[in-house]
Amino acid sequence: MGGGGGERNSMGVLVPTVNAGETSAPAGAETEAAVVGTEVVVVTERVAEEEEEEEVDKDILCPICMQIIKDAFLTACGHSFCYMCIVTHLQNKSDCPCCSHYLTTNHLYPNFLLNKLLMKKSARQMAKSATPVEQLRQAIQQGCEVSVKELDSLLSLLMDKKIKMEQEEAETNLQILLEFLQCLKKQKVEELNEIQNDLQYIKEDINAVERRRIELYRTRGRYSAKMRTLVDDSSAMTVRPPLRDKGIGAIVSSPINLQEQGRAGTSQTRNTDTRAPRNPQIVQRKDDNQGGSDSQDPNQPGKSLARKRRVHAQFNELQDCYLQKRRYWARQSQKQGERVANIMNREGYSAGLEDFQSVLSTFTRYSSLRVVSELRHSDIFHSANIVSSIEFDRDDELFATAGVSRRIKVFEFSSVVNEPADAQCPVVEMSTRSKLSCLSWNNYTKNHLASSDYEGIVTVWDVTTRQSVMEYEEHEKRAWSVDFCRTEPSMLVSGSDDCKVKVWCTNQEASVLTIDMKANICSVKYNPGSSAHIAVGSADHHVHYYDLRNISQPLYIFSGHRKAVSYVKFLSNYELASASTDSTLRLWDVNENVPLRTFKGHTNEKNFVGLTVNSEYLACGSETNEVFVYHKAISKPAAWHRFVSDDQNDPDGDMGSFFISAVCWKRDSPTIVTANSQGTIKALVLAA
Repeated sequence: MGGGGGERNSMGVLVPTVNAGETSAPAGAETEAAVVGTEVVVVTERVAEEEEEEEVDKDILCPICMQIIKDAFLTACGHSFCYMCIVTHLQNKSDCPCCSHYLTTNHLYPNFLLNKLLMKKSARQMAKSATPVEQLRQAIQQGCEVSVKELDSLLSLLMDKKIKMEQEEAETNLQILLEFLQCLKKQKVEELNEIQNDLQYIKEDINAVERRRIELYRTRGRYSAKMRTLVDDSSAMTVRPPLRDKGIGAIVSSPINLQEQGRAGTSQTRNTDTRAPRNPQIVQRKDDNQGGSDSQDPNQPGKSLARKRRVHAQFNELQDCYLQKRRYWARQSQKQGERVANIMNREGYSAGLEDFQSVLSTFTRYSSLRVVSELRHSDIFHSANIVSSIEFDRDDELFATAGVSRRIKVFEFSSVVNEPADAQCPVVEMSTRSKLSCLSWNNYTKNHLASSDYEGIVTVWDVTTRQSVMEYEEHEKRAWSVDFCRTEPSMLVSGSDDCKVKVWCTNQEASVLTIDMKANICSVKYNPGSSAHIAVGSADHHVHYYDLRNISQPLYIFSGHRKAVSYVKFLSNYELASASTDSTLRLWDVNENVPLRTFKGHTNEKNFVGLTVNSEYLACGSETNEVFVYHKAISKPAAWHRFVSDDQNDPDGDMGSFFISAVCWKRDSPTIVTANSQGTIKALVLAA
């Protein structure tokens, strides 16, 4: 035990120490100490063996590659090397790497003894690392003597092990299968419950629509009866005067009166004959009106059929929209209580059905874009025609255009639409020093217009005096976007290629706030309901939504675009649209921080093609020289219009040569003003 104690002191980390205060120990403790001492000896022997093996390993390392020698060769000076290592060395030098003794390939000899030792060492290492099964196989293959009884016992153990493993594997497989089936059942039950709920919504909505139709039929019936009564009364009033005249003529017996009576009767008869055909027409017209709105217009049945075709063409999209809105309002009802669930609109519709009906009516109402006016933005002094920005003023009376021609042109919309093309001239024209990228009207001061240009200058113009009011020159590179705040008219924001967003105030010359970002800024926009929130479209493929009261980090980052975000626009206080050069538009909810929809159909891979929105629709340009309009609830285009090239060198109108460069809705109107890279400006209106 003394030796064990010595080993215990030298290996204190491996063996627990004993407290000095314990002077005596029971017999069990002595036994435990003996066992511990034995374990220490075994561990020490193992460490010694490992150290010895390490020493041996060092002796069998090749001095050149420092790996275990392969195909050992001995030199005349007594050193061993890998054959390939020493041959390669002797191709460059004629000396021994260890002692520098003169050496050539003629002085190399195979080291058979070392090769034999290395083979045995390799076999031992393989045996140590081999599994018990491999060791058993090797022992049997090497002719290990085993009796039949021992083999039977071994086979019995192996068979029991095999059966146990097969049972465990079967149990595992059954457990996995059971979990899969339970998961599948749960999923299908959830889908079934969802389908049952959807069917319940559909039944409720069908009943509500049928009740509404019955009410309309009853109202129409009462209206028809009232109209018939009015027509009958009108006919009676027309016929009675001749009868009264006849009565008077019968009472008066004077021949003169009889002659007058005859003349009056003849006259009244003619009047009655001329009026009689009108009454059936009036009655017929009123009856036709009772047949519904479709019979008022000969083209109405065709329009109704066209709208039905649009429904079938986009049935899947409309189905998803209906179910999404119905489920959303059902969840809202559950959150807010049953009293909300029973609230119906004046037509008896639930909130979800009313919301979807609005989408259905607005989406199927239009299917094309019709040109109402066209003008040219280019002039003889400038060959560059690309229009970068179009913006309407606060009253939608004027719209301004700007682009690479270094000119801001302001047009009166009514004149553009109503006057001949030859008479369409800008009411205001202002020259700038640099190419222009963006415009923004002040929502309060009607004559104030902001612009950003390729030199990074943000300018506020007075359209009335045609002079600049303020110029901000802090941006170091091209400024792509500028926007006036709607709720705070003195504030505006701009974004630039210098990776900075700057907030300005028209009452001071320096910027109020600067946000440093990591990528180029392509677009900035104030939330229309807040002066503290802005959206930033960046070349890093993301939309950053900032609260200006804390700019240390964005409030939200909307991810999903695969390329640079070229435009951001607000449809409402919570709906944000973005455009990207990945040929998609996306709609986001800035309150819930969730994506709502992705719109595809146009082509946009490298150019700024414009983006404009109103409360229901999004519109953008395309690099195919087309304008596309999307309803915010449907992912596919609702309407589109192709610009036809008027270039004499391009008679076929090659769409790859030109692209739409700017678009702008006339607020709360189906009218949109668009421009392309040729400088052609068109006023388009949504049509059936």
